[in-house]
Amino acid sequence: MPALLVLIGPTGVGKTELSLQLAEMFRTCIVSADSRQLYADLKIGTAAPTPEQLARVRHYFVGTLQLTDYYSAARYEEEVMKLLPSLFQEQEVVVLTGGSMMYVDAVCKGIDDMPTVDGETRQLMMRRYETEGLDALCAELRLRDPEYYRTVDLKNPKRVIHALEICYMTGRPYSSFRTRRVKERPFRIIKVGLTRDREELYDRINRRVLQMVEDGLVEEARHVYPYRQLNSLNTVGYKEMFRYLEGEWTLPFAIGKIQQNSRIYSRKQMTWFKRDQEIRWFHPDQKEEIISYLLTRLSGQ
Repeated sequence: MPALLVLIGPTGVGKTELSLQLAEMFRTCIVSADSRQLYADLKIGTAAPTPEQLARVRHYFVGTLQLTDYYSAARYEEEVMKLLPSLFQEQEVVVLTGGSMMYVDAVCKGIDDMPTVDGETRQLMMRRYETEGLDALCAELRLRDPEYYRTVDLKNPKRVIHALEICYMTGRPYSSFRTRRVKERPFRIIKVGLTRDREELYDRINRRVLQMVEDGLVEEARHVYPYRQLNSLNTVGYKEMFRYLEGEWTLPFAIGKIQQNSRIYSRKQMTWFKRDQEIRWFHPDQKEEIISYLLTRLSGQ
């Protein structure tokens, strides 16, 4: 049975280079599980693979969307599951890597079948978010779906808005569609997690943000600034730069906030991943141990 090698870990931990090395070793391709690297205009702020890295290994789901394109974890699951059979015809192993927790789970476990939200409802909810604000939508979600309200990240507008979209579309609470059943997959899933000591990880994150600025993050943020209200730009790195471009923050302060919010996001990622008992954890420098573990698992031992 073919195998999907899932390489995960927090932002800045070092997934990219190891994923390239593993793909080269197994002579295979990489399926990205990064919800922001999908957008072609967000190369620097998302640490998307460079042209040189893309030339080393064939990648999927990198730079395929425009900022105005609507996308979701459910659509990602559908498209990856459609792609994998053809990839497995070419090779027995495929590498999936990224830090978007819901995207990883979408492929490994599946997402509940949700009604498709029509464009009119989506536009209505976005207008309400822009005019009324997130607090008003959270208050409505509390009334329409108190069960989901108790568990959702109320600071994440995407989650709140989507839940209300489903409530509006169906007349039913969003939580009523969430069965959380794990779907069976026609391939083996081998999960490797990368981790570092917190101080080491935070130092890497801080330095990576500085490198992004040196590589042109300010110019990239200025280029996409006209689209700043879109959900695709509601992400660390761009939100802070927009406040600098609007004159609200100085550049050093915005850079510091990107570093801080990236560190906070890395903690959220680890909290999510630590719940998954199927992940075998390694330090990125343990390359030999990682390869030995993968070969053992692939051989069925």
